[in-house]
Amino acid sequence: MSGKVYLVGAGPGDPELLTLKAVKLLKSADVVLHDELIGPEVLQFVAPHARVRSVGKRCGRVSIKQHEINTLLVQYALLDLQVVRLKGGDPLIFGRGGEEIEALRKAKIDFEIVPGVTTALGGAAVAEIPLTHRDAASALILVTGHSKTDQPPEWPANIPATATVVVYMPGYDYENTLGHLLSAGLKPTTPCAIVSKATSSQQETYCTTLEALPKAPRLPSPTILVVGEVVRLARPLARRAWEPMDVMASLPDVQIPADLFATHSTQHVASRERSE
Repeated sequence: MSGKVYLVGAGPGDPELLTLKAVKLLKSADVVLHDELIGPEVLQFVAPHARVRSVGKRCGRVSIKQHEINTLLVQYALLDLQVVRLKGGDPLIFGRGGEEIEALRKAKIDFEIVPGVTTALGGAAVAEIPLTHRDAASALILVTGHSKTDQPPEWPANIPATATVVVYMPGYDYENTLGHLLSAGLKPTTPCAIVSKATSSQQETYCTTLEALPKAPRLPSPTILVVGEVVRLARPLARRAWEPMDVMASLPDVQIPADLFATHSTQHVASRERSE
């Protein structure tokens, strides 16, 4: 007999961004193996009878190896248990989900992937940064600041000015990051934003330009770095070193029919009367 493994995305932090399927699986799981950054607000959905274990890996700390996590997934499934491998963000975007898929297939363990909101989407949404824009960004590039070896990760050699780049786990060596992006063709005046603790109540967004990036503050991890012209549309309260995009200038003069307001007002009053 063998159970089943679910590779589940927990989203970037806000428990309300969990999918309905993720919540259902957490409530019925026998075992939950979760990343280090999964907070108690998400784990509250785990059934009381389930065995919960943190298998997270943090830079600079002694932690469980990936092959050990793979072994746990296989062993628990062979005990005919329902196993949830709970990952921050989406399990297949810089979450080592591919390595776990390979291990489960090799062991002939049944598994299912449940996607989650990746950090780039969640953090950008709270910061009000559209990752694509018809007038500014027609491509989205996701890269990581860390690699499996001690060697720096390989990024695209040429990045078009019409692309938005999101760097996961950028670290604090902003000088080195700046060098990579400039060598790929981006201009020093390109806007960028550091997003810290995406979607949580502690999310911070610091906006600057590539040339000023080395002087940026070290916001609390985890962070992502968003680079591109779309950053000019970040929420008005964010600190900036440039002029925002004047999107209002390109909007047509739209006349809203007066009867639309009358209809809405009538429906609103009727709704209130029914509720009272």
